[in-house]
Amino acid sequence: MEDDDIRALVKRLARPRGDGGAVIERAAILAEAADFTSVIAWIANHDGQPEARLAPASAHGLHGSRVSDRGAEQHRPPLRYVLPGGSLN
Repeated sequence: MEDDDIRALVKRLARPRGDGGAVIERAAILAEAADFTSVIAWIANHDGQPEARLAPASAHGLHGSRVSDRGAEQHRPPLRYVLPGGSLN
């Protein structure tokens, strides 16, 4: 995909944030059937970052460690990507 095509795609799919930046859902990129790796590379080249995940609530109790699978949470792909203000202009 060309740079201008990717910019238009990201601009269309992204939602504004309160800090002037934008956020784009990973699912929205995948649903567009676009070249996912090119779009993610474009986001990274424009100072975009994967959204930080919140730390999962600790599981208490005797079997808490077996119920919550913290190891799997670390290997999941990010749900959203955050772009700084001005990156879509």
